[in-house]
Amino acid sequence: MVIDVWKQIRQKQIAPIYLVYGPEAFLINETKQLLINQVLEEDEKDFNLSVYDLEETPIEIALEDAETFPFLGEKKLIFLHNPAFLTSEKVKEKTEHQLSRLERYLEEPAPYSVIVISAPYEKLDERKKITKELKRKAVTVEAKKLNEHELKKWIQERAHSNGVEIEPEAVELMISLSGTNMFMLASEVDKLALYPKEEPIIDAELVEKLVARSLEQNIFTLIEKVVQRKMDEALRIYYDLLKQNEEPIKILALLSGQFRLIYQVKELSRRGYGQQQMAGYLKVHPFRVKLAAGQAAKFTDEELAAIMETLAEADYQMKTGGMNKSLLVELFLFKLKR
Repeated sequence: MVIDVWKQIRQKQIAPIYLVYGPEAFLINETKQLLINQVLEEDEKDFNLSVYDLEETPIEIALEDAETFPFLGEKKLIFLHNPAFLTSEKVKEKTEHQLSRLERYLEEPAPYSVIVISAPYEKLDERKKITKELKRKAVTVEAKKLNEHELKKWIQERAHSNGVEIEPEAVELMISLSGTNMFMLASEVDKLALYPKEEPIIDAELVEKLVARSLEQNIFTLIEKVVQRKMDEALRIYYDLLKQNEEPIKILALLSGQFRLIYQVKELSRRGYGQQQMAGYLKVHPFRVKLAAGQAAKFTDEELAAIMETLAEADYQMKTGGMNKSLLVELFLFKLKR
């Protein structure tokens, strides 16, 4: 797991080659920043840190750099971005690479250089020889979306690295309020760690008081109020979003997305899918599936079909300028009052 690799890096157990791949940009950025902090001193960064975009630069040029002795320091740190030759995704390659040169380097990497290959792709092409060699010789960090358990563990680790502890109830509430975006969660944990308290503990009360609600969370809460038939509160949330300069078209899109997810979860549940299977099939975070499953039980199939039809009509009206945009969302909410 990525957290285990981070622990090794913090303990100065630095490998000569890292392969960091996956769609979670936060984990890629954190791994890179951690390596910069642990491999190089502040005054070495100008001389011994190199970054190459492999869409523009042949890999042999980067490897020549890696085989050149560092200047005024013990180590060089070299980032190689966008190695399209590792994926089967449709990525137009602008540059030809001598991959045999990389294969030779993997056999005997320079002891004074650390190479980090950063591949922001969902999957690597495991059929390719170079992919197999890299995964065999490099320390591999899979920057994938964390599941609920991993996300909670990461939040606890983040709090601990800030010198505080966070209670399990606080972790649960934080994910509920801020969603699963790791950039936002990191910012919130770091902020709470600075809040002065007698004991270095983040509890649910502090989270409730200080953590910012994501737009997605506000939409989720709005739908919860609809489910509970508390339309006055649902409308109050909507009006607050407008005061925060949120665009009605964006609010409508998020409402549509959430109701579509509720509909899909309800259907897949009927077919016997588990929540983890649904998350993989729908390509959303398992936590979102868990929340949607709770809401799906509150609507009949007929109600959801009617809601989806009303949302589609509102979207058409909004995009063709048929009515005032903010009024369209308001009318949609009034129609749900039954």
